[in-house]
Amino acid sequence: MGTMIEVNNVSMAFRMDINRPSGLKDWVVNFATGKRDIREFRALSGVSFTVEKGEVIGIIGRNGSGKSTLLKIISGIYKSTGGSVTLGGNVVPMLELGSGFDQELTGYENIFLNGAILGYTEKYLREKLDDIIAFSELGDFINMPIKTYSSGMMMRLAFSVATVVNPEILIVDEILAVGDEFFQKKSFARMQELMSGGTTVLFVSHNLDQIRKMCSRVVWLDSGHIRMAGPTQEICAAYAAQQ
Repeated sequence: MGTMIEVNNVSMAFRMDINRPSGLKDWVVNFATGKRDIREFRALSGVSFTVEKGEVIGIIGRNGSGKSTLLKIISGIYKSTGGSVTLGGNVVPMLELGSGFDQELTGYENIFLNGAILGYTEKYLREKLDDIIAFSELGDFINMPIKTYSSGMMMRLAFSVATVVNPEILIVDEILAVGDEFFQKKSFARMQELMSGGTTVLFVSHNLDQIRKMCSRVVWLDSGHIRMAGPTQEICAAYAAQQ
């Protein structure tokens, strides 16, 4: 099989300025008097696990448990303050869909902008253009500026661009609630298609039914630590009992 993701003793700490100055005067006074109160917030502490090729691993936990921080470290968006992550293939992160869009450009133009951010070539995007537009179901709106889109329309376009290829590693953070019920089902089917093709997946969701249906194993994060890790049904049952 082969290991595709190895998370080894990963930690992440953020520095927080408790007495953040509201203006230049406050900043000068705080600096001169030494009143700055900078504290450390540890989002992750000693997190370790591995993911084999073709596995679908669910990551669960309450808000603030460190799930999104972990995915951003694995995706290369954040650099951890401790430990290491080793990847065995190319990564496509689906974290904050649409974050690379330009509000003034049309949906059509943003396909190429967002696709370039994800590492796709213009030639490849042109080959897949019809598929992307058809999957997004935007019709004539594809030629309208993104700023005229509803949030659902923007998310549909972003999902269509992000899933145009079969990545070796897919990082997914709460994106299957995109659009209406019909599009959610279509998105779910597309995710299953990627998984059946051998894609290795890390999947974060608060929806335990989705986790149970899609994942072979689950990692439960609690306050930045791994609370439990193991078979999906066992971990989901333990997590649900604590809610």
